[in-house]
Amino acid sequence: MTISEKDFFNRLTEQYEGQLPFVAYRKPAVSEKDDCDLFAIMQKDDTLYRVEDYTEHGFVFSPFDQAGDTVLIPVPVPGRAVSSGVLHTRCKGIKEETEKEWKATGDTLSGERHIELVKQGVRAIKNGKLEKVVLSRKQQVPLHQPDVIGIFRRLLGLYDDAFCYIWYHPKVGIWFGATPEILLRIRENRLYTMALAGTQKFRGKEDVVWGSKEIREQQVVTDAIVDSLRFKVNRLKIAPAKTQRAGNLLHIKTDIEAELAKDFKCGHIASLLRELHPTPAICGFPRKEAMQFIREHEGYSRTYYSGFLGELNMDSGRDGTEVGRNSAFYVNLRCMQVRGEEATLYVGGGITADSDPEAEWQETVNKSETMRKVLV
Repeated sequence: MTISEKDFFNRLTEQYEGQLPFVAYRKPAVSEKDDCDLFAIMQKDDTLYRVEDYTEHGFVFSPFDQAGDTVLIPVPVPGRAVSSGVLHTRCKGIKEETEKEWKATGDTLSGERHIELVKQGVRAIKNGKLEKVVLSRKQQVPLHQPDVIGIFRRLLGLYDDAFCYIWYHPKVGIWFGATPEILLRIRENRLYTMALAGTQKFRGKEDVVWGSKEIREQQVVTDAIVDSLRFKVNRLKIAPAKTQRAGNLLHIKTDIEAELAKDFKCGHIASLLRELHPTPAICGFPRKEAMQFIREHEGYSRTYYSGFLGELNMDSGRDGTEVGRNSAFYVNLRCMQVRGEEATLYVGGGITADSDPEAEWQETVNKSETMRKVLV
């Protein structure tokens, strides 16, 4: 159902105040001149739905560790009774309330811990146990009377080049994000993914020089994704690497496309996700060894940070009612969770043998700006 921008945000507020599950999101803008297409799936009860085999229809929210449950906010489908509805709006002008400068900061104790963690990662790599490992940290930021819908609006205004979302379930919590990274997109018989790695701060231009550490880090991700897909798809096409801006940061991106088999069905998505997730961009390489290192040394559970989220088996036309063999999943980066009057921010970076621990710490500080800017 298409409604006005005002009614759209009012409905989100009512849903949240009624402690009913919902997700609202906007895909990255094709052009800065485009109107903003916003979608929301509103659940009418607090049932916690779980994905069983990826033949379901709706919006999935999946953790970093696939041993955990992938949850679903379902959409109505002919022949399947679910208690939810889909909203849509088109709007302009969100950007005007969001422009502000934020000085990146990080507390000293967290810095010391993260630097030591990176040193451990570098040692493991130089000892031949790993080629790359992605190490992260979380940071608590106090909030005063948080306005969750206002936070979402500021995300939309600041990051038109990202997939922006607010996700809420009273049995799980509330999450926000502005992620630049597609994990997997399927439209009819075509597959698209990307290798996104390497980071430097945006300083007014995208024509920049990349160091050998960042180039190697990104190539590891590209090679691993291509190898995981090579025997599952047809006509694999790998584009040349290029610089991609994501908010205040720059990354190296390689677009990867392929053709799916004619007998591809919705349920086959599960096997593709098992091959792709977690990619070396958010875990490391080799995957098994990197995952073990993270579990043993990171010191906390990532839960939904660096998991994935997005549309499962649905076609988001403007009325939000069509469903089919179309899915789009994004890696849950540049994200945070809000509990009461505290926000938990999650940030990390890829570690290789050439990593400088102090520089890696600063990279996490720069990445934390994405979420800190929307907390006012």
